[in-house]
Amino acid sequence: MGTREEEEKSVPLLLEEEEEVSSERGRGRINRKASSAQTLGNIIVSIVGTGILGLPYAFRIAGWLAGSLGVILAGISTYYCMLLLVECKERLEREEGTRGEEVGIGTYGDLGEKSFGRRGRILTESIVLIAQCGGAVTYLVFIAQNLLSIFSTSTLTFSSFVFLLIPVEIALSWIRSLSALAPFSAMADVFIVLAMVIVVKDELPLLGKKRRMREAVTSVGGLPFAAGVAIFCFEGFSLTLPLQASMKERKRFPLLLSLAIMGITTVYLCIGLFGYLAYGEETRDIITLNLPNDWSSVAVKVGLCIGLSLTFPIMMHPVHEIVEARLKATTGGWLKRLCYDMEQGTERVGVYIFRGISVAALALVASFVPGFGLLISLVGSTLCALLSFVLPAAFHLIVMSPCLSTWQRSLDIFILVFGLLFACYGTYNAVSSASN
Repeated sequence: MGTREEEEKSVPLLLEEEEEVSSERGRGRINRKASSAQTLGNIIVSIVGTGILGLPYAFRIAGWLAGSLGVILAGISTYYCMLLLVECKERLEREEGTRGEEVGIGTYGDLGEKSFGRRGRILTESIVLIAQCGGAVTYLVFIAQNLLSIFSTSTLTFSSFVFLLIPVEIALSWIRSLSALAPFSAMADVFIVLAMVIVVKDELPLLGKKRRMREAVTSVGGLPFAAGVAIFCFEGFSLTLPLQASMKERKRFPLLLSLAIMGITTVYLCIGLFGYLAYGEETRDIITLNLPNDWSSVAVKVGLCIGLSLTFPIMMHPVHEIVEARLKATTGGWLKRLCYDMEQGTERVGVYIFRGISVAALALVASFVPGFGLLISLVGSTLCALLSFVLPAAFHLIVMSPCLSTWQRSLDIFILVFGLLFACYGTYNAVSSASN
């Protein structure tokens, strides 16, 4: 990516003096002088997203015990590997400061380049870009499935709702100012919270009824499936470095991160466990689809669909920025001339055509997705596992190599190898589940 904004996940801000950034999950902005309380809030908002509403389905596939273990392991691993990134950044900054060099480690891509050179940046940013596209597809699938449940009596299909979103999302993708759309990401977060409240409210009476015991472990493949969903839900690595840099008291970041991860893990466990125990084998891949179509449930579903539809362009912004930055860097060609007037430094119609094609292409992919739960497990098992475990361990091995003890080196190697194996098996498991 050409700039720091292009790979960072952004969050709605709780303060003034904000700097606009684009993101992997499409949140709004990030504060550069955040207090501890504000940083804690930003960590939570940057991590929690629509994936939480797919956790009960993961528990159904894995079983309540396997699902709980998957969430807990994902939380612990996420916390540790986030600290690895911060440790690498701080060491590199100390070294560069000592040599009198300019310190410029603001994003995941910067750290990739410092660790493995230009190829490291390209690899890191490529994974982030693909993960961003995967996240955008999950938005479209989520919106279309909820609209289908609201208008269940209509003749429209899931694919029809996806394609109906295309003109709206293309028009919104042409908006250049993220700040104009940022409030809607906060709106989406509010409706996610309301959805969780209604889900828990409707689940509690069901838990009191006599139902057969739920499975603790349903299958061997259930644990990696649930872990893939949990990793997707925890994926917040692109904001780790910016959030830590935004603090007034950076030394408190590990403590705040631990508090946030513990709280989020607890909420994830409750939502996943209660949802599965209440609905059992009837648990849908989006738990809101299990709710009755009364006025409160429909209102929340509509709010979620509107909020996420208006947030989708923010999620797509990094995709556009990455590709357009690469296009500007080329030496020439008809495509560059179609998109830019380099003499006047202005954009041409080609930029808007490209953005429209990008949205339409992702919508086409979304129309073939068999289910929300399978999609987030696949993205979590592959792209998020690489971002969350493999790359942090690899960076730590390279950057911290001179001062690593034997057990630290062994742990990094274990995380690296395990992350790769999990990505391979998780992908196979998700694809196999989709084909069955």
